Amino acid sequence: MLRLRGLRKAYDLQVVFDNVSLQIHPGEFVALTGESGVGKSTLLNCIAGLDQPDSGELWLSGMSVRELAEPQLAKLRRERLGFVFQAFHVLPHLSVADNVALPLLLQGRADGARVQQVLDAVGLGSLAGRMPAQLSGGQLQRVAIARALVHRPPLILADEPSGNLDPDTAARILDLLQEQVRQEGAACLLVTHSRSAASRADRVLTLTASGMQAPDAAAPACLPA
Repeated sequence: MLRLRGLRKAYDLQVVFDNVSLQIHPGEFVALTGESGVGKSTLLNCIAGLDQPDSGELWLSGMSVRELAEPQLAKLRRERLGFVFQAFHVLPHLSVADNVALPLLLQGRADGARVQQVLDAVGLGSLAGRMPAQLSGGQLQRVAIARALVHRPPLILADEPSGNLDPDTAARILDLLQEQVRQEGAACLLVTHSRSAASRADRVLTLTASGMQAPDAAAPACLPA
């Protein structure tokens, strides 16, 4: 589903990460940890084609992402990716339901039942008609998660999806991500600082400035509960 080899990203003379290699297969849930500022969010943006690495190779569903033109990248994101942004990126002029429905509409599909299903799953079923300004930060996070899952994407990139949630809601969201992986055969790359979130994964990797550490090496021990 996803393969990286020798990926490098730098801004001017400051190297963010280097020599990053990774493979994730369908049906696999992988947690990515690492110190703040090491470039975990930047790596997700590179995978999604929202940012460009300076060197290395990146394949998604057998396609070389770095070789795609922007229209092809946009199509790839619409059809193959579900991205949970740390900053939500919920559109303020659309209702909760319309925000969640966006990935379906961009594919020319309308499925109100599916929108309601994912809203119910994240605990927002009764808030479909509300506007983002009427929601708390935790509720906005759940809108972003529902939007990322509504079109059943083969690859889910989740940047701290439980960071703004209380423990019970966070557990519910992680259950939902695991369900998407197991039932839909999706792959999920979860960026997290949480030990409990990382413990849900099949593998735990640690991103460093010089590459990816071996699975389950030292990362979980340095994570908060």
